[in-house]
Amino acid sequence: MSVIQDTYVVPPELEEAVMVAEITGRPLLLKGEPGTGKTLLARAIADRRKWPIYSWHVKSTTQAKEGLYDYDAVSRLNDSRFDENIERVRNIENYIRMGALGEAFENEGPSIVLIDEIDKADPEFPNDLLLELDQMEFLIVETGRRVVAKRRPLTIITSNNEKELPDAFLRRCIFHYIDFPSPDFMRVILRSHFPDIEKELMDGALTAFYRLRDTRDLRKKPSTSELIDWIQILLHQGGLGAGQGTGSGGVVPYIGALIKNEEDLRRLQGR
Repeated sequence: MSVIQDTYVVPPELEEAVMVAEITGRPLLLKGEPGTGKTLLARAIADRRKWPIYSWHVKSTTQAKEGLYDYDAVSRLNDSRFDENIERVRNIENYIRMGALGEAFENEGPSIVLIDEIDKADPEFPNDLLLELDQMEFLIVETGRRVVAKRRPLTIITSNNEKELPDAFLRRCIFHYIDFPSPDFMRVILRSHFPDIEKELMDGALTAFYRLRDTRDLRKKPSTSELIDWIQILLHQGGLGAGQGTGSGGVVPYIGALIKNEEDLRRLQGR
């Protein structure tokens, strides 16, 4: 395993997936439960390699074209009201704004495109990107200009598995599922964030954390990012406290950093 950033630890199988995506030029599709570092991977690689990163955070209303470019017709209309803007208005290119893919295609050097939480969009959204991701080019309809990637970016796509992705899209991706870290690997992750943490505190915190995750019927299990927040609080407050969080009936302090659902909280508190 390696550390891409000082605090981002990459297991060998994920390193391999990144390598395969770069060799093939295919997008890397990352799945896994929230909080396992899917989004952070792209940023960590960009930091390590000093590459620009172009992020596209997908929402339920997102259209595929938004990642390519946007034509700002409203600004052009407003500018047309003033004579001094007439030369600017005549050139439609002045009102074309590149999206994440468009910016990456126009970048001269290597870059990273992050398409985050692609499963939030309409089911047809991934298919609408097939041509652009395959051929690394697109047409600006308003001007007739074809934008061709100067260099194929490393494209990282994340999904929380909220919706199934189309088979045609999956065939064009390198796939990797990020398993939730084992206790041993979690220790490595925590050491990268808190190099001076005492073993007793780490052992107690991990025992409490994994006991929470093993609780049946939790609607939202605590994630790695929430564990890191929780340990930061424990360090600030001087530790778990005597007998807290380690036994089967131990009280987990500052539980609001770990549990983010009212039903889960009531279940854990026995109400």
